[in-house]
Amino acid sequence: MYQLKIIGATVRPSRQGPFITEWVAEQARAHGAFVVEVLDLQHLNLPLMDEPNHPALRQYTQEHTRQWSRHIAAADAFIFVTAEYNFSYPAPLQNALEYLVHEWAYKAAGIVSYAGVSAGTRAWNALKSDLPSYRVVPLVEAVNIPFFTQFIQHEQFVPNEVTCAAMTAQLNELTRWTKVLQVLRQPELVAAS
Repeated sequence: MYQLKIIGATVRPSRQGPFITEWVAEQARAHGAFVVEVLDLQHLNLPLMDEPNHPALRQYTQEHTRQWSRHIAAADAFIFVTAEYNFSYPAPLQNALEYLVHEWAYKAAGIVSYAGVSAGTRAWNALKSDLPSYRVVPLVEAVNIPFFTQFIQHEQFVPNEVTCAAMTAQLNELTRWTKVLQVLRQPELVAAS
């Protein structure tokens, strides 16, 4: 089974994202191809970049960076669960991405976005555009949830059939990409890059 890290991108105290993140984790566990760990950026509480050295050097001085590095290095794949803030994804996620370089490389990522009428598609698009900078392969298969609050009932996310089908398609594709990208992470290839 592959190690999947599901990253919840919002940190606002009144956020609704954890309900969606938990549903994504449940779907991923039920899918059967992944060992799932949820990484909530609010709980990780990474400060604004505070490392003196460029992340490409891996000369981390802070324990929170070393911990973040271990989580991301252990992953075979990712799903980012993100709200849309100001036509993009939240700043804490950008900060978390920028902490590391090598740990992200040659892994596939699905994106689950949510918002009002936009369904988070502008956040999805911005994140999808940025991920290749880290050598992350963003999937085309999207899970975009419009007017997401209508699906939150008693502190639980209860999606419609369209969202469920999109999640299944994303997990199936994530499995395929994760399998083939393992080849690029072989020690002899990593050492040559």
